[in-house]
Amino acid sequence: MVFVQIREAKEGDCGNILRMIRELAEFEKLSDQVKIGEEDLRADGFGENPFYHCLVAESLPGPGESQGQGIGSKIIKKVAEVAVDKGCSQFRLSVLDWNKRAMDLYKALGAQDLTEAEGWHSFRFEGEVMRKLAGK
Repeated sequence: MVFVQIREAKEGDCGNILRMIRELAEFEKLSDQVKIGEEDLRADGFGENPFYHCLVAESLPGPGESQGQGIGSKIIKKVAEVAVDKGCSQFRLSVLDWNKRAMDLYKALGAQDLTEAEGWHSFRFEGEVMRKLAGK
């Protein structure tokens, strides 16, 4: 049995955060899109004006559910708690169209599928296109 603790990431977590980013990218068949390194994560998340905040789920010995069960729901509930505490009116999750398991979880927790409901699509600017827009 394990106990899952969800906490704010620390600078020392950056190596594991990068490993999980790479594992997720591999799962989503997008490994070629991972362009960030551990030092970038440190600078971007733990500098004076962080670009991101991160939560970490840790498995600790003790009473609790079996490992791997319910962790996704716990993380989403913690994100909701942080969002409410920070005065946010919403938070959004992105998921690839073939990841039915994740979509089913989000819907079960009450999320609205904006693609189905409102026709929203997500767009990304990156690399050369972004530099061109910035005039650099």
